[in-house]
Amino acid sequence: MSGASADERYAEVTAEILSRAPENDIDPRLDRVRTLLDLLGDPHRNFRVIHVTGTNGKTSTARMIDALMRVRGLRVGRYTSPHLQTVRERIVVDGEPISEERFVEAYDDIRPYIEMADSMNDARLSFFEILTVMAYAVFADAPVDVAVVEVGLGGTWDATNVVDGDVAVITPIGIDHTDYLPDTIDGIAAEKAGIIKPESVTVSAQQPMPAAEELLRHAEEVGSTVVREGLEFGVTSREVAVGGQQIAVKGLTGTYEDLFLPLFGEHQAGNAAVAIAAVEAFSAAENSTGLDPVIVGEALAEIDSPGRMEVVRTSPTVIADAAHNPAGMTATAAAVKEAFTFSRLIGVLAIMADKDVEGILEPLEPLLDEIVVTRNSSPRSLEPAHLSDIARQIFGEDRVHEVARLDEAIDRAVGLAEAGGESSGVGVLVTGSVVTSGDAVHLLRGTEE
Repeated sequence: MSGASADERYAEVTAEILSRAPENDIDPRLDRVRTLLDLLGDPHRNFRVIHVTGTNGKTSTARMIDALMRVRGLRVGRYTSPHLQTVRERIVVDGEPISEERFVEAYDDIRPYIEMADSMNDARLSFFEILTVMAYAVFADAPVDVAVVEVGLGGTWDATNVVDGDVAVITPIGIDHTDYLPDTIDGIAAEKAGIIKPESVTVSAQQPMPAAEELLRHAEEVGSTVVREGLEFGVTSREVAVGGQQIAVKGLTGTYEDLFLPLFGEHQAGNAAVAIAAVEAFSAAENSTGLDPVIVGEALAEIDSPGRMEVVRTSPTVIADAAHNPAGMTATAAAVKEAFTFSRLIGVLAIMADKDVEGILEPLEPLLDEIVVTRNSSPRSLEPAHLSDIARQIFGEDRVHEVARLDEAIDRAVGLAEAGGESSGVGVLVTGSVVTSGDAVHLLRGTEE
């Protein structure tokens, strides 16, 4: 790689990492990650951690926590997954994804140790394991004061779970990833509870009762203090506003009124309350009187959550959303209905083959006038013909259209939306997967890898 240009080196490095076992090839062990981190001198021990898991809302909540920490003057690293468009989105320092040059440097720094760790284990490190270690090494080198770390899948056996978080954040839990996780709410909660560590604070969003009971049981076993949305903290008022919503939050140590949140949906208001409580819990030792309401307002007013109810085009309005399970799609449908007054709305759906397809489609049936089914750029995408068969059982024959490619599907949906001769008051919702949302953002806005 020595004679390659910077762009070529970045392409070669990303290709090399991507050639390893993908994120959906789960081998529930932490020994490979621990071996590599040990060879690197345990960089993950050099900063404090807020660890985030759950089924829905993890990335949005992590972004809010990051922003709230930075306005308090802390240097913050953020590790989230999956990415929408570029793998560099996953490793963020000071609110910005690391550069291509820094990404290559970080990989080059640990490459010899990756080879050693591979030789010391019976399987090579995966794509996600390498990125996780790269993130921890980048954060230690920066250095950051705190890292906001989003779990990839589950909790106990997730590659990120070599850290001991000061705060464990549990966003809403639902049924998802049942190929790799239990198929019950309490079983999934038990797996996610694995990030709760002794002497930590557990900040939990509102949960189904079986999940809440399991989280409380595990926290009590390890000696973690639990605070719960709706009891110790929560949203006290909320109303729709232009470009988002106006909310008030009762925190753990303070009250925050007249907060503008430029995101749509009740679920995002809940995410904001969880984020505020997490930062209060993290900061409790140094500040028992709550956060400064002014800086809380400043941080939330600047929040974005790409690919989550993101308006990527106007006239007609095209929304890209990453909902990829029944609970997430239920929240998306409610948010669209609340925030927009479409006279006609067309859906574009591409869903992964291992998902609960019926459960994802059903919340959309009352919302959408018609639906265009297609595939996204992932090899795991369900074939349009199969998706079309399932969609017709829910929407009926006349409301379902099948198109082979996402770009053509979006064009078809725009045409269907405008069929009444107007472009205002009509819309297109592109959803079904994080990949689908990312592909739509790329197609309609473009990006620089």
